[in-house]
Amino acid sequence: FEEAFKQCDVLLTPTAPSAAFALGEKQADPLAMYLNDVFTVPASLAGLPAMSVPAGLSDDGLPLGLHLIGPALDEQIVLNAGLAIEQRAGFVARPDQWW
Repeated sequence: FEEAFKQCDVLLTPTAPSAAFALGEKQADPLAMYLNDVFTVPASLAGLPAMSVPAGLSDDGLPLGLHLIGPALDEQIVLNAGLAIEQRAGFVARPDQWW
């Protein structure tokens, strides 16, 4: 991460390699379930500030996300980047009330 932040302000990855699970759905294979965190775990283990922002919907209408990672102790740059993406992306999908 240290080398990456010499060249850029924020790293942007998918939040997960696939769309969110449908409500009530889960993976039978625990390893497959864990692999959905493959993009978020490294930032957590490194203690870096990170957040996920909406990126759209899959063909099945399930949410997709973008994961932003910032340099150590720079939460503000992550929040600023997330706000900029959300303001410009125009993502307006809202889930149906399910409760």
